[in-house]
This record gives sequence, C-alpha cells and structure tokens, in this order.
Amino acid sequence: MPYIQLVSWILRIGIAATFIGHGTFAFYVNPSWVKYLETVGFSATSAVEIMPVIGVIDIMVGMIVLIKPFRIIILYAFIWTFLTALIRPLSGESIWMFVERGSNFAAPLALYFLLYSWD
Repeated sequence: MPYIQLVSWILRIGIAATFIGHGTFAFYVNPSWVKYLETVGFSATSAVEIMPVIGVIDIMVGMIVLIKPFRIIILYAFIWTFLTALIRPLSGESIWMFVERGSNFAAPLALYFLLYSWD
C-alpha cells in the first residue's frame, strides 16, 4: 500500500503544477487563449474579462488537490483539462495539440481511480 501514497503524491503534484501554471497564465490574460474562449461563444472582450476568474479557479483547484484531493475536485480537474485540450482542434488547431495534452487529463483520471475506485 505505500506505493499508492507515493503514486498519489506524484499525481497530485503533477495536477497541481498543471493547474497552478495554467491558472497563472490565465490570471495574467494570455492573449493567445482568447481564441479558445471565442470558440465557445465568448467575445474577445468577455474572454479577457473572464480569464482572470478562470485563472483563480485553476489555482484554487491545484492547491486543493495538493492539500486534500476531494473526489468532486478531481473529477472537475479531469473534465476541465479534457475540454480545454479538446478546444484546441475545435478552434482550428491540429488534433495533435489535443493529443499532446493527454497527460493533463490522464493524471486526474488516474488519481481518481487510485483514490476512489476502492469505495
């Protein structure tokens, strides 16, 4: 069983790094991400206004996963990272941009099954 704790911490650190890193980019309004929000219906102005909010949420998710990985937060992390990876080909980028981000959504899914598949 000790390996479960080790793997859990590795996944938690990886998820936290993803969310805190991306959250910081969103908080400071990464201009290249405006097109992703426009793809799902936001105007450029609205995208710039909502990006810091998304950034704060992402940073909070990363911190929560480190402190106490609640089931609902891990599921949110999986869904959010899957959808944000999927938005890249939907916005006209290569499907490989989605594939490249596979670890972003695989890590929360793996952590979920590691921690909660025994219930």
